[in-house]
Amino acid sequence: MPAPTLAVDFGTSNTAAAILEGGAIRRLEIEPGAETLPTAVFFPARGDMRIGSDAARALIAGDEGRYMRALKSVLGTPLFHDPRLIAGRRRTLAEIVTAFLATLKQRAEAQTGHRFTRVLSGRPVHFHTSAPDRDQQAEADLRACYNAAGFDTVDFLFEPEAAAIASRETQGLGLIVDIGGGTSDFTVFRSGGGTEILASHGIRLGGTDFDHAISMDHAMPLLGLGGQLRRTLGEGLLPVPRGIYVDLSTWAMIPFLYARETERLVEDMVKHAVDPRALGRLATVITDQLGHDLAFTVEAGKIAANDGTARAAIDMAMIETGLAAPISRTSLNGALSASREPLTTAIRQTLFSACIDPMAVETVVLVGGSSLLSLVQDEARAACPAARLHRSEVFTAVVDGLALATA
Repeated sequence: MPAPTLAVDFGTSNTAAAILEGGAIRRLEIEPGAETLPTAVFFPARGDMRIGSDAARALIAGDEGRYMRALKSVLGTPLFHDPRLIAGRRRTLAEIVTAFLATLKQRAEAQTGHRFTRVLSGRPVHFHTSAPDRDQQAEADLRACYNAAGFDTVDFLFEPEAAAIASRETQGLGLIVDIGGGTSDFTVFRSGGGTEILASHGIRLGGTDFDHAISMDHAMPLLGLGGQLRRTLGEGLLPVPRGIYVDLSTWAMIPFLYARETERLVEDMVKHAVDPRALGRLATVITDQLGHDLAFTVEAGKIAANDGTARAAIDMAMIETGLAAPISRTSLNGALSASREPLTTAIRQTLFSACIDPMAVETVVLVGGSSLLSLVQDEARAACPAARLHRSEVFTAVVDGLALATA
């Protein structure tokens, strides 16, 4: 009997795998006790690559090596094929994604006893907004990685359409709002005796972009963003350059800051800083390679503020004892205010493409971890005022639908 098709939701932040077994969805534990694993890798100075939670544990333990996350966000870009020195040898991100998928395949085979040669992978509606050539390249890049990982047949399905297939309990007219780590995707569907896809749309905006905005607004000013530098020659002041802070608050770019060139740049900034203490904190982050630690605490602060935790804060004590950036739901929404208009426009565009009156939508199904943000839910309610909000299995709805689609 041939092996089933492996369903894989390869996400910017998390990855899941499943198969259809006897007509039922079987989610696979790619790491013990978990149906999803972080899409992250760690290359130790010596030894084999680690993935998922093992990678995060190595980072937290302070092991010598290179941690990388949000690899999906660079698909379709030249950076994906640019060799970089990582853990003692030059590697491309394409090779790293291939190694991650090969490990995923090996673990799925060990758990099920099957040898998988076919995969149905989710993909966003658009990897890159308004850039069809780059979008096509991104799918080609991901397909090549699956092939190199050992899959002979690779098919793709839009992630929000997979989530719609998984929403079998939703009757009538529904809208999927799938806010992932790197993209926001939407599908209008009609359910009842099957699932009819009416329209899909997506934009390159997701949880990592939200983290970036929060970090730039709350954390980076404590590292000198917005400060001033004295001129080497002459009078007057210059603004502290933003570029290093942009990269430091972008998950995919953090590893590339750990270079002597960056250290020299920051050392020069400290020498000329009007506020050398703040720039000194930036120097600590770069020299001690604390960028990912900072990104994790920004993410934790976001979750706490969204949950309404009293006196929530972004804990930056790893940089300086007692250092923290207060964050509230109000300041969180302020930092993310620029995301409201693109989200609302994308929802309306999806409804327009489906020729559906917003008032006719009966259910909005929330998918993806960032769909739990109050900002996202507010915009979904405003766009479809007559609909009820339904929280799906936010982290596994896509892989569930992919598994069903393999039938």
